[in-house]
Amino acid sequence: MPPVETHRPLTIGELSERSGVSASALHFYERNGLIEAERTAGNQRRYRRDTLRRVAFIKTSQRVGLPLKDIREALDSLPDGRTPTKRDWATLSLRWRKELDERIAALQHLRNDLDGCIGCGCLSLKSCTLQNPSDELGASGAGAQRWTLPE
Repeated sequence: MPPVETHRPLTIGELSERSGVSASALHFYERNGLIEAERTAGNQRRYRRDTLRRVAFIKTSQRVGLPLKDIREALDSLPDGRTPTKRDWATLSLRWRKELDERIAALQHLRNDLDGCIGCGCLSLKSCTLQNPSDELGASGAGAQRWTLPE
């Protein structure tokens, strides 16, 4: 097996294979300013190796539910567009902690009430006479009012 060249830029295929992210998603990230590529004389994309860590940061941030807009703002806040370090991740995650805690609480509320809602068999809060008599929640607005309103 030939030795790995540690300074050679990665092609889109190599970055896709190594990161587990499709080439089309990498193109999307690039169009939205999340990653950057240099171009060869033949107009082929080449990515710095630290783009792997940047893509891992993006994937992890998405996995915890952060929108790409917030991820891009976080990456833009780093000096010289550098790839996030462990310290950067700790700082950025503190910024997101309150929002993530709120999402966790909302998901726990949904999980805890879901079996009660679906348990009756009607599958409709609009017509459920036990959980929503006279469609009182409909006056609060459209959508899953029972799960989104504070208790």
